Amino acid sequence: MDFVQIRGKIVSIEVLGENRGKRLRAVLRDETGELELVWFQGWQWMQKALRENVAYLVFGRLSVFNGTLQISHPEMDLLTENIATGKQYLEPVYSTTEKLKVRGLTAKGIAKLTKNLLEQLSLDEIPENIPDNILQQYRLMPRNQAYFKIHLPANEEEAKAAQRRLKFEELFLTQIRILRMKLRRQQASRGYVYNNVGDQFTEFYNNHLPFPLTGAQKRVLKEIRQDTMSGKQMNRLLQGDVGSGKTMVALLTMLLANGNGFQACLMAPTEILAQQHYKGIQELLANMPVNVAILTGAIKGKARKQILAGVADGTINILIGTHALLENEVVFQNLGMAIVDEQHRFGVAQRARLWQKNTTPPHILVMTATPIPRTLAMTVYGDLDVSIIDEMPPGRKPITTVHRNEVQRAQVMDFIKDEIKKGRQAYIVYPLIEDSEKLDYENLMRGYEEVKAFFPEPKYFISMVHGKQPADMRETNMQRFVTGDTNIMVATTVIEVGVNVPNASVMVIESTERFGLSQLHQLRGRVGRGAEQSFCVLMTGNKLSNDSKERIKVMVQTNDGFVISEKDMELRGPGDIEGTRQSGVLDLKLADIVADKAILAVARECAEKILTQDPELTLPIHKRLHDFLANERSKSQWSKIS
Repeated sequence: MDFVQIRGKIVSIEVLGENRGKRLRAVLRDETGELELVWFQGWQWMQKALRENVAYLVFGRLSVFNGTLQISHPEMDLLTENIATGKQYLEPVYSTTEKLKVRGLTAKGIAKLTKNLLEQLSLDEIPENIPDNILQQYRLMPRNQAYFKIHLPANEEEAKAAQRRLKFEELFLTQIRILRMKLRRQQASRGYVYNNVGDQFTEFYNNHLPFPLTGAQKRVLKEIRQDTMSGKQMNRLLQGDVGSGKTMVALLTMLLANGNGFQACLMAPTEILAQQHYKGIQELLANMPVNVAILTGAIKGKARKQILAGVADGTINILIGTHALLENEVVFQNLGMAIVDEQHRFGVAQRARLWQKNTTPPHILVMTATPIPRTLAMTVYGDLDVSIIDEMPPGRKPITTVHRNEVQRAQVMDFIKDEIKKGRQAYIVYPLIEDSEKLDYENLMRGYEEVKAFFPEPKYFISMVHGKQPADMRETNMQRFVTGDTNIMVATTVIEVGVNVPNASVMVIESTERFGLSQLHQLRGRVGRGAEQSFCVLMTGNKLSNDSKERIKVMVQTNDGFVISEKDMELRGPGDIEGTRQSGVLDLKLADIVADKAILAVARECAEKILTQDPELTLPIHKRLHDFLANERSKSQWSKIS
């Protein structure tokens, strides 16, 4: 049942049970009837504190035991005159635990301690940190008042005003820190100057580009060109939905570096994705004098030594690889551009090691196919310059997404057969979660056998790919699907990134309710890469939680990754979005960047105006802000290499 707050009088108090089973029971009565109040722990303390025939305000979760209404371990307070006469009564609620409650530190106990502490504190001991003009412009409560009013408001308006002030302060200071960090990086981070577009870029753009660039791709390349001409190190985040053409932008960016006498590298999170990038770029540059190599953990012996030698003497112009690029033995002759694909898959410290691959740090471009909500981009990635590819290449058709359950499985399989008759291919993806890996693996194998029953050989051919397979077997099975030798790929989320098969037109996602929105969107992006209509089928059980229903509804309604990312953050909260925990930026105490995005936008605007006018905060009007930041404990600056 729900929590309730009741006014009434204690009419009886008694101890029941024996030995360890003892408990305290009190009966509360008001004009409508009676209910029991029960304590199983700390009852001796409550027995001394409670008084019969005295009125109390009681708060707790209502339940029914043996037909009687009951509240276990309620919060209790003597009924004051204000409450008794019906005047507005607000009281703070603090988090506590059963162990603390036993010792009297209930929410009310903590409230009393807080009140006593605040009464001993002078208003002068809580200095202001926001400039007066901002306080006046946005009608913000003074800081010292806000600290008192958020705990002890006279009414609801005061409580809201105090919360608004403190949320603004938290978000404003976060933005000031991030933007100052960005300014300092721009001032201090000397970068290589690319004076020319270069022959490599021009030759490829004019004679080998397989399709015209979209307006969004051209805009992003212009932004990158301006960065690399500035004399400052580029530190740019490139966001683009699945299939929007980020890889082509990355290739042209690397050719820009080559044309100015520098080497370039592209680091991917998996060997599959690194191999895909390598093969694709090799094909595109087949008729150009650009030497491309790949380095992964699987490359050993003589081949590895040759690659390392080519990187060191500069004969390799573009190096593509996995984490292997970060190893100390990888020494570039003159690295001028480092690109990180699916950047959230790498730890911040790992990405930082790319900076050390040249005496002057190379320009950095980090890419993500998981669109980042605007509010998150302003916080976690607020130090980076952000480019967005928000336009899909011409000819791409939106993927049709439908929801189906177990009863409709036979129809789904028949639909796949129809697509295979047209010469198409299909993915069937199963979840694989670490905590239940053994069970998930069994489900995958059972699913594989079930698929084989629907699609018997030799009429149909099936590949299976999962993380437990040896790397060579996984690669062979993947390639069989890529080349069209198999009709269906049964896989785990190992194919979430890095598989590009334009002929695949169907994506079936099993147990959809176990996936987050972002991952569902990534998986769906494996189809829709050709000119034909593609489909995504979300398979679920019959019983779904409200959150699962909401996720499926969003997937069916839109293909827009930015809309999906906003909804994902709304459902999961910013702390659960992949990659944000390590940043440390979202350690907010009161503000919520989803619920308080309007406050965040204003705070960002204020911070930008101040730092544009006074980057070092030396003007008298900004003195209190300068002093407050100077006195703060130094914080980690990892975000500057995010």
